[in-house]
Amino acid sequence: MLILHKNNNINGLMDADAIIIGAGACGLMCAVQAGYLGKKVILLEKSDKPGAKILISGGGRCNYTNLFASDEQFISNNKHFSKSAFTQWTVEDTVSFFETYGITGKEKTLGQLFPDGKNAKDIVEVFTTICADFEQQIICNAQVSEIEIINDSSFEIKYEKGGKQRTLKAPKLVVATGGLPIHKMGATDFALRFARKHGLNIIETGPALVPLTITGKDEDWYAQLSGNSVFCEVSNHRIAFEENILFTHWGLSGPAILQISSYWRRGEEINIDLLPGKDITRLIEEERKMNGKSLLSTVFNRFYPKKLTDAMSKFLPIEKQVASLTKVELELIHKTIHLFKVKPAGDKGYDKAEVMRGGIDTNELSSKTLECKNIAGLYFGGECVDVTGWLGGYNFQWAWANGFVIAQNL
Repeated sequence: MLILHKNNNINGLMDADAIIIGAGACGLMCAVQAGYLGKKVILLEKSDKPGAKILISGGGRCNYTNLFASDEQFISNNKHFSKSAFTQWTVEDTVSFFETYGITGKEKTLGQLFPDGKNAKDIVEVFTTICADFEQQIICNAQVSEIEIINDSSFEIKYEKGGKQRTLKAPKLVVATGGLPIHKMGATDFALRFARKHGLNIIETGPALVPLTITGKDEDWYAQLSGNSVFCEVSNHRIAFEENILFTHWGLSGPAILQISSYWRRGEEINIDLLPGKDITRLIEEERKMNGKSLLSTVFNRFYPKKLTDAMSKFLPIEKQVASLTKVELELIHKTIHLFKVKPAGDKGYDKAEVMRGGIDTNELSSKTLECKNIAGLYFGGECVDVTGWLGGYNFQWAWANGFVIAQNL
């Protein structure tokens, strides 16, 4: 049963100080932080449980922040927009918050922080426990059907639950429904549709942190390497990442590919350095001095899985002795290893993407409060906003920071 109370600023009964649509990372943090400030909120969640996407993140282990997170690891049409939120809620704040509730971080790699001895369920439980303590109500299986702005001073939200239509009213509304990944987890374009309906500009959206597909004449070559992982530098004219790539039966995945995918557009090439930090030509010259009868495949096998070495026979004379390699062949080897060009056909779409790029134009929002500039009392946070982080806990840090910032202004 909803607790009705009179809001001091609005005439008439209000169901809460704010309604939050979406009980994901941003919505849950917002509810908790609002509770600390003595504000009552109601969360409406489409799925049957809160934190659905948190629960599947990191294979259920939840990479909940990154020690190196700053505005530098985020893509947006306004690269400065995220600075204010990250100043108000820092990585240290995230670490301290979870430590307070018994979750200590363990760094895996590149600053990625995972719960030590715990998992994603424990992360979600922190929020649901605090919400219960503050009597912040989370209503799951709630399908929002209509939002009405009343006299520019309050919001009436109609939703369906259990086949019944219900209505809530509050002076503030927070839309934190996430992006388009992953449909089976309840992802929808709700925030984008609502924003468009009220005249807000939307930056073109697309899957981000997503595997890339290869089709055509090279498809079989990649498929035969499925399951093999190699440490590489993957780059384009925008950026470069050094991490593993994973060959799959449909193309390329792995951390480096997911990272570059956020900066890739259909029709473009990406470059792969299959031996970053080393010079294959120099390694061959050294092998020549030691044992000129060694095969090129012998050199390759020191760095690559045998399957990849064998597959290189399509491009290179891998069964030739290193002493017999010509200058032209050495140049071809160098170019193939250090500038392996790939032109993906596409990506695996939203159901395989970690996040969505693009979203609600940051020019429509205050960077200090995340309130809509043209609609007082309306806030957008999290993935639906045009701020997209790298792989490795960055997007959770953005969501936590958004939740905190919005709560301070409810």
